[in-house]
Amino acid sequence: MLKLYGFSKVNPVARGHTRDLRVLWALEELQLPYELAGMDHPAHDLSRETYRGFSPFQQIPAIDDDGLVLSESAAILVYLAKKCGRLIPADRAAEAQVMRWCFAAMNSVEPPLLALMVHDWTADGSCGKPREFLVGWVHRMLGNLERWLAGREFVATTEFTVADILMAHVLLSGIKDERLIEPHKGVVSYRDRCLARPAWQRTIEMYCARVEAG
Repeated sequence: MLKLYGFSKVNPVARGHTRDLRVLWALEELQLPYELAGMDHPAHDLSRETYRGFSPFQQIPAIDDDGLVLSESAAILVYLAKKCGRLIPADRAAEAQVMRWCFAAMNSVEPPLLALMVHDWTADGSCGKPREFLVGWVHRMLGNLERWLAGREFVATTEFTVADILMAHVLLSGIKDERLIEPHKGVVSYRDRCLARPAWQRTIEMYCARVEAG
């Protein structure tokens, strides 16, 4: 039976806002049986090393579907929809539109809302100053990514995939001060390895020639 790692207890400020709700909702829509592996947020269950194998960034949710382990709520939703043949169209063009809006939710709509939430959480000083809080968050994510990349050439499989295009570009475009990433040598090596690919070199050369023309 599919096992979902979701919250059994969560800090009051996050109740009703956690990402396991997305998967729970999809499971109800799909009428899929599942077992809930309850995680106690205040007891720091997510920080346990045993959970890292299910979620490299030690976040909720994650699933174990008969040995197929997956984290990240959007990836889980797409997987479940494709597995059941529901909530996602079979037609390629229609599927592309669903994927478009999945990414829009994650990349265009959620980040500013999350940034505002962080600002509000830190406004009273209980979580530190906003920038200090965010820098600490960045280092936690980069540290988790570095542990995941240990012994791996690419992030998702043994071959270069679109996941590497996305991750490497985020690590390039999202970092304006290299001092932020320098402590994470494995992440730097991974990014530089991806950016050394001839296709990227051609891409950035043509891009610069185009945008800098005139």
